[in-house]
Parts: sequence; structure tokens; C-alpha cells
Amino acid sequence: MFGQQTHSKLKLILNMNITKNLLFTTLLALFTLTMYSCKTKKLVAKPAPAPVEKPAPPVEEKKPAPAPEKEEAPAPNEKPNFNLDNIQFEFNSFVLKTSSFSILDKAVAEMKKSPSTKFILNGHSSAEGTPDHNMQLSIDRANAVKSYFINAGLNGNNFTVVGHGEKEPISSNTSEEGRILNRRTEIKVQN
Repeated sequence: MFGQQTHSKLKLILNMNITKNLLFTTLLALFTLTMYSCKTKKLVAKPAPAPVEKPAPPVEEKKPAPAPEKEEAPAPNEKPNFNLDNIQFEFNSFVLKTSSFSILDKAVAEMKKSPSTKFILNGHSSAEGTPDHNMQLSIDRANAVKSYFINAGLNGNNFTVVGHGEKEPISSNTSEEGRILNRRTEIKVQN
């Protein structure tokens, strides 16, 4: 009887150790997978394949008559268009909406035409939240646009960030459609 109780206890302890080891192994595997999936992914560019040289076909030596030289008119300097708007943000956030990326890319292309031009980035918010929170949110939104421009290769010294909070709505804050329009950053040329 005494031996059978000891045997049952040992069996129970052994089963608990196996369960504990399985649980520990499973948790370790899940942790490893989670950490791997959270790692920053790096863009890996594949090298261009080496060009294949083909033997040139034999060329007959014929000299063409020299063409009369034409005077080319200088290309007209295209004036940059800085009238870009509709840079929108997510609710209570300074995360840019994906629809704003094409607008920002156009802005970058226009700004590169005039690299010495100075700009004011006016951040705005809708009327939800406290005035202090909305002011900080509008500054963060303007800084998000500035960061986008700097990452695109523009000079950060050309941008001044100004937060307006909820003070200058372009639409009514009584509807969600109006509030969406008020969550914005506007680009203005500095005079």
C-alpha cells in the first residue's frame, strides 16, 4: 500500500513536470515568433544582373552630311505650384492618412523645383478634446508633415511649424464629415 501511494505521487509529479516543460517550450516558441515578427524589416534590393555584351554587327563607314545646327529655345522655367491641401490625419492622432501620401509626394516634387523657398506648415485639429490637447495635436500633425518632407530629401530648415488647434476650422465641427476636414495640415509659402 505504501509503495503504491509513492508510485502514484511520483507519477503525478512526473506528469506535472512534463506538462510544465511542454508549457514552457510552447511559451518560449510563441515569444520567439512574436519577437521575430516585431523585428524591423529591412528592404533588401537585389543587385541588377550583369549586362550581357553582344558582339556589335559590322558597321559600314558612311559619314552623314552634317545637319544644320538648330538653336534650341530654352525650356520655360516651370513655376512651382504650392497650392496643395487635403493633408488629412486619423482621429486624435498625428498619423497621416494614406490618402495624403500622394498629395505630399506632389508637394515634394514642387518644392524640389524651388529648393530655397521657405514654408509654414499650419497644423489644425477638430474640436474634440481640450484646447490644450488640440493645440499639441495640431503641432504634432505639422511636425509629421515636416518629417515626411525631410525623409523625402528636403531641407528641414525651410519649414516652420505652427499649431492652430481647433481655432481655424474649414468646416463645421458638428458633423463627423466636417471634423474630418478640420484634421489637417496646410502648406503656405513664407513671405
